[in-house]
Amino acid sequence: MEEKDKPLILVTNDDGITAKGIRTLVAIASKLGNVVVVAPDSPQSAMGHAITINNTLYLKEFTQHEYDHKEYTTSGTPVDCVKMASHEILERKPDLCISGINHGSNSAINVIYSGTMSAAVEAGIEGIPAIGFSLCDYSADADFDASAPYIEKIIKQVLEHGMPKGVVFNVNIPKVSEEPYKGIKICRQANAHWEEEFDKRTNPYGKDYYWLTGKFVNNDKGEDTDEWALAHNYISIVPTQFDLTAHHYISTLNTWEFEV
Repeated sequence: MEEKDKPLILVTNDDGITAKGIRTLVAIASKLGNVVVVAPDSPQSAMGHAITINNTLYLKEFTQHEYDHKEYTTSGTPVDCVKMASHEILERKPDLCISGINHGSNSAINVIYSGTMSAAVEAGIEGIPAIGFSLCDYSADADFDASAPYIEKIIKQVLEHGMPKGVVFNVNIPKVSEEPYKGIKICRQANAHWEEEFDKRTNPYGKDYYWLTGKFVNNDKGEDTDEWALAHNYISIVPTQFDLTAHHYISTLNTWEFEV
């Protein structure tokens, strides 16, 4: 296949352009298409769908890599990266946007806070098929090698089959263990949440400050969830939509009396 006939793949993340996860994803994507990388110049974890509107936004070419493709950094969020790629860098719409590989889980409720998934969602909003990849290991030196064949397979399947409008994939991968991955499971998002607390402390100048802490609680006993899959050493794929409408509740609301 000639270079001009290869799919155009936009790669981004929220851990920053030098993170080990995105370097692994770039290596995989480079085997499958023409790659352009646009990623934050510093970590932007848990930024959700934030965009830069009250500060200046910077973009510059990044040259500290061994590939022939173009790479750029922005001073903004993961969503800013996708917007800048679409409107300032690329001459045509990408065939695919892949975000990650995130250092840490984005399963269950974590998808709401995730900068990794928000970049994928932004791509989906702009009509670009998109996948967010996350490895359930927060270590900066996490082992991504075992997941690479599965990531490559998922990307190939999306390039072959496409994706429906309004849907992006949330892919979570268990932390590497002594056992090989059992495979891939298509899942729903688990009904789980964080029970949060703030650790209040005082600095040497007498000013209070806080650290967010808490524990993750999964009360969902279903065996069709991402949390179940990860706990049983499966890679989970959750088809995720960004239409937040509670469609099932519209008919009930239509019975209420709103006239004044």
